[in-house]
Parts: sequence; C-alpha cells; structure tokens
Amino acid sequence: MKNIVVLVSGGGTNLQALIDAQESGIISQGKITCVISSKPGVYALERAEKHNIRTRVIARKEYSDSVEYSKAILSALDEEKADLVIYAGFMTILDELVVKAYPNKMMNVHPALIPSFCGKGYYGLRVHEEALKKGVKLTGATVHFVTEVCDGGPIILQKAVAVENGDTPEALQKRVMEQAEWKILPQAAALFCEDRLEVKDNIVYIKD
Repeated sequence: MKNIVVLVSGGGTNLQALIDAQESGIISQGKITCVISSKPGVYALERAEKHNIRTRVIARKEYSDSVEYSKAILSALDEEKADLVIYAGFMTILDELVVKAYPNKMMNVHPALIPSFCGKGYYGLRVHEEALKKGVKLTGATVHFVTEVCDGGPIILQKAVAVENGDTPEALQKRVMEQAEWKILPQAAALFCEDRLEVKDNIVYIKD
C-alpha cells in the first residue's frame, strides 16, 4: 500500500475526487495519508478532516523564499514517507530540489491539453480564458509528472472536453473539472500505486 500525500492551497475539489476514488476502490493500492496546505483555513483541510486524513499547514508566507519553503515541504514529505505526491490545486511552485528528491513520484493535473495553454502564468481561469480567445473546439485536462519545467513533465493521462457555443471561462472551467480533471487524476494515482507507469525518454508508458 503506497502512501499518498496531497498538496493543496484552496477548496480541494480535486482532493475530494481522490478521496471519493479511494473510498470507492478505484485507488486500491494506495492511501491518502496526509494533506499539506500552503495556507491555513482552506476548505481542503476540512474535507481531509471529515475523512480522518491527517493534515498539516506549511504556510508559504512564513518562509523568506521559495528555497526555504521547499526545504520545509521536502522535510514534511520525508517525514510522511510519501510514495506519491499529488498537486491538487497547489498554487506554489516549489524549488527543483523537491522534484529531484521525488523524480516521477509527483503528479499534477492541468486544466488544458498540454502543450496548449500551459507554463508559467497559466493557471485557474486564465487557462480557460485563453482557450476561448483562441477559439479551440476541444480543450480538456492533463495529468503529468512534475519536473523543474512548469507543466513540462511527462504526460500520464489526457481527456478531451468539448467547447460549447456561448461558453464563459467559468462554465468551461466547471465542465473541464467535472468531465476530465476529477476522472483522470484518480485514474493516474491508481495506475501509479499499481506500479503500472513506466517513464522512458520523457514518455509515460502504461503497463497492462
């Protein structure tokens, strides 16, 4: 059974999808053992506590810079004996020292089909605003391993979502979450915990 540590910064809807997948048996070979938040008082912490999952707050604002904050996160991950680290709406970019300590063991969900609408500054509603400005007919979500390159890690799973006439960024964001993010993030976590993901030359292969 692998230890899953989830990093959060806000409401925790992706965390909830992971909790639901664990409780329904989709994630059968892993268990969320700790949720770490970059801010106190966020709803994601309440979600975890309702399901008897241990929580920790490591507040970004209490650290002078990204490196010092990253060292604190790394120390916590080591203490929690994390096998898999999942970014679930975690809004802080960590120093590469964390990624180097957990290569191909950290995953993130991005609300677009990478390599479209990704990289530094592309998060939250901005992703969907840019997709609508470009007039794409399909968008979606991508789960990828985290590397030192923002949104540049090996792609694990992707799911497409149709853009509809009259979409607002908010409506598109909601559809992408419901139809893609909340489905493929738990699937990717389950595949990892079943030892079915193999990375070769920056490409993820899913083993039968």
